[in-house]
Amino acid sequence: MVFADPPYFLSGGGISCKSGQIVCVDKGEWDKPSTPEEMDAFNLRWLSACRDHMKDNATIWISGTHHNIFSVQQQLLKLGFKILNVITWAKTNPPPNISCRYFTYSTEFIIWARKSPKVAHYYNYELMKQLNGDKQMTDVWQLPSIGRWEKSCGKHPTQKPLGLLARLILASTRPGAWILDPFSGSATTGIAANLLGRRYLGLELEDEFLFISKARREEIENSAIRSDYLERLAKAKIILPPENLFVADDTEVNYGVPWLQDN
Repeated sequence: MVFADPPYFLSGGGISCKSGQIVCVDKGEWDKPSTPEEMDAFNLRWLSACRDHMKDNATIWISGTHHNIFSVQQQLLKLGFKILNVITWAKTNPPPNISCRYFTYSTEFIIWARKSPKVAHYYNYELMKQLNGDKQMTDVWQLPSIGRWEKSCGKHPTQKPLGLLARLILASTRPGAWILDPFSGSATTGIAANLLGRRYLGLELEDEFLFISKARREEIENSAIRSDYLERLAKAKIILPPENLFVADDTEVNYGVPWLQDN
């Protein structure tokens, strides 16, 4: 599986409200707006590179807003991917729109696609249904943005919540699967993969975020912190609580959450 949180190209000097204060929304030079042609070329380049390393039954998730997601969608189709869903992540705690000239921006989109139209993908339908009160899970997810507990080692400006990544991973991979994140940032994908018994490879250019990633990985080696993270995910109904899990066979924990005190 691949999860990608590529640049949204929206750092054009805008402002927002954070903790009651007016702040600039610029993330960095890598997020500066570009022409449509440059954006398309960039998205085609990194998607092609990822596709070359995906198995035929692999899937990819890509997050975005209207700034970049339509370009991503077009490049996916150009490369022969089959789009499975477009998830609408409805944030339960969005910042207010301080201009009062638009509706409050409270959603992001996550495209889910598989590499080959003719090769079946994996979807853990039964788990998603069980986590959703025994009803089919829809493509609209009500989830909060990152909490303070997820910033203990520092924060990436576009960091995604652990609960979001955990749901994506559980929905589309089996235990032991490899997960690639080509824009790993502070390695939320890697932390989720580690907690859920998957293997992870992340790519990141900025030393600052690599240091945060390393600190976060070392943090969950503490069994108390690791258990706390799993309990938070269970409370949010992202994973099942330990009493609902059972071992299906010698190699797979049913739903992929290894609730162990110690390795």
